[in-house]
Amino acid sequence: MKQLQQSLKDGLTEIIDVPLPGYAAGEIRIRSRCSLISAGTERMLVNFGKANLLDKARQQPDKVRQVLQKAKTDGVQATLKAVQSKLNEPIAMGYSHVGVVDAVGTKISGFSCGDRVVSNGSHAEIVVVPENLVARIPDNVTDEAASFTVVSAIALQGVRLAEVSLGERVAVIGLGLIGLLTVQLLRAQGCQVIGLDYDDKKLALAREFGATTVNLSSDSDAVDEAMIFSQNHGVDAVLITAATDSAEPIKAAAQMSRQRGRVILVGVADLALSRDDFYKKELSFQVSCSYGPGRYDPAYEEKGQDYPFGFVRWTEQRNFQAVLQLMADGKLDVSRLITHRFAFEEAAQAYALLNDAKASPIGIMLTYQSGEISTLEAASIQYAPVSSAYEGQLQLAFIGAGNYAKNVLIPAFKSARAGLQSVSSRHGVTAANVARQFGFAEATSDIESQIAGPAPALIITTRHDSHAGLVLAGLKAGKHVFVEKPLCLTYEDLAEIEAFHQESAERPILMVGFNRRFSSLIQKMKALLSQNAAPKSFIYTINSGAVPLDHWTQDSQIGGGRIIGEACHFIDLLRFLAGSRITDIVTSKMECKANDVAAITLIFADGSIGTIHYVANGHRSVAKERLEVFCDGKILQLDNFRKLTGFGWKNFSSQTSRSQDKGQAECARCFLDAIMKGAPEPIALEQLFEVTRFSLHAAHGTS
Repeated sequence: MKQLQQSLKDGLTEIIDVPLPGYAAGEIRIRSRCSLISAGTERMLVNFGKANLLDKARQQPDKVRQVLQKAKTDGVQATLKAVQSKLNEPIAMGYSHVGVVDAVGTKISGFSCGDRVVSNGSHAEIVVVPENLVARIPDNVTDEAASFTVVSAIALQGVRLAEVSLGERVAVIGLGLIGLLTVQLLRAQGCQVIGLDYDDKKLALAREFGATTVNLSSDSDAVDEAMIFSQNHGVDAVLITAATDSAEPIKAAAQMSRQRGRVILVGVADLALSRDDFYKKELSFQVSCSYGPGRYDPAYEEKGQDYPFGFVRWTEQRNFQAVLQLMADGKLDVSRLITHRFAFEEAAQAYALLNDAKASPIGIMLTYQSGEISTLEAASIQYAPVSSAYEGQLQLAFIGAGNYAKNVLIPAFKSARAGLQSVSSRHGVTAANVARQFGFAEATSDIESQIAGPAPALIITTRHDSHAGLVLAGLKAGKHVFVEKPLCLTYEDLAEIEAFHQESAERPILMVGFNRRFSSLIQKMKALLSQNAAPKSFIYTINSGAVPLDHWTQDSQIGGGRIIGEACHFIDLLRFLAGSRITDIVTSKMECKANDVAAITLIFADGSIGTIHYVANGHRSVAKERLEVFCDGKILQLDNFRKLTGFGWKNFSSQTSRSQDKGQAECARCFLDAIMKGAPEPIALEQLFEVTRFSLHAAHGTS
């Protein structure tokens, strides 16, 4: 199937081939009929992509500060790689979509195959969308009209926040697509509306919808005109639906408002609020969040947990339904907002219109071929014959194509001369982009085919809750397995993996991505510490930084929490440096919502002790990791894997790495050597299981 996407690096918009997307239990797969290009919103994305680096920086000063801070702590080279990686990551375009349900997940009960639906799916031949972002279309609403549903919900949410009532006088600043929809919704609510814009064509449409208009390119003063419109009382509410980097719309909105009026920002504007303007009139100001309650809430959007009807009357899905009902009742007319139509294959021409002032696009419609299209059904895309592209190399199948795989593991294995046979992602799009970027022979959304396929080794980089099942499936299929940490999330899963290895006569190699022990500076520490058999004391401080509570890593069912998901790295590193098995662990946690501030004390069989201070409540200006080792009157200090300093060591004072080295490249090479050259297992199985067990202890206590 085909997907439209845009490059953040150069603004190039292109249609690419991607695998048929898979779908989860709470998702719906939809075959497309039409989708709407929102001229204002998508123009901003295209223009951002086309901007040079300096202009991009000016548009996102907060991101610039983050980049400078990362350069300070991690080094310039690592920071440049991170920035380039982000810019090389294309984004799917579009969010107003109509199609027919093609398949439904096992947890879906409100939709069936063949239903005609709207969703916030992207511009693609087939999309996969969570249940709460889909709504069924009434029979008397056309596909083209329904494609305006999602963008209309943005306008509707702004109107709801304005709390307008019958007879109120309301100003709409910016008469693009969302502004013109806002005008109609306000008129349907019984409001008198004044619309302000620079474009004669859009002003004419607003008048057709019943608004008084002001041309901002004329000599007329917007505030004076609004005061005349409101009989010198000031308007009851202002909805700003423009997209601009100027603060002028907000300033004008405040000046034209009545005492205790409401100003709602639906679009984009500089938030340089004048306290005096808002203070004297006691104005209310609010920013509207997209389609309504539920937007950006993973529990609502990804897990399908609806808000109680009696407490949250208008969720984003119920806003979709309300818009569709207005269309069915003939109270919302979108037919006059369609200014251009293109076949999906001509999308590049459609996007070229976005900055064409003469064309003045408002709603650009993309249409898709109807009926069954056999090319859509391929769950895999072949890019090169494996035999010729990867002859003599160990072929790898990457399960998961997320940021860590793309930025770290794939480059590490590629530099170690591994063969990149296949890469998968559930929805297929990221797999296709990663395959094209790194030269994989295949991109797929079918993980089962990878497990059963020809590649002798699997690299698992999916979310944590899937690790144990994929590890066992791979091992049972006779595959060597490299799994990014953690190995598993429960004692039961660990027991099952251990049992497989105890019962298997010829077991494949299993490795967890505990890469820090392979760092060049850590190897130097190990060599120095091996010269002395005395017990050691480790103090390891990890300034991990705060992660939002709704991030998947904080979800106990998906990510397992940060102690299991990340602190296992540090438990493994101390286990490696101590060279002695762990006999006990004590965890003290700070009372906090995220449960991710802890002191973990390890006791080793040789008398060594180690304390891991995993803190999420520090300041980001301090580097992430510092390890100190005290041994027999000597000290080693490792600062963020960039500098190792010794005190009291004969013939050693310091060693510096040109760039941060956390051992990923050497970790990958050792895994390949163990398979190809018969080298020892990079990490003994007993240590993998031991570290995993004590990581579970650190999070949950003993089983």
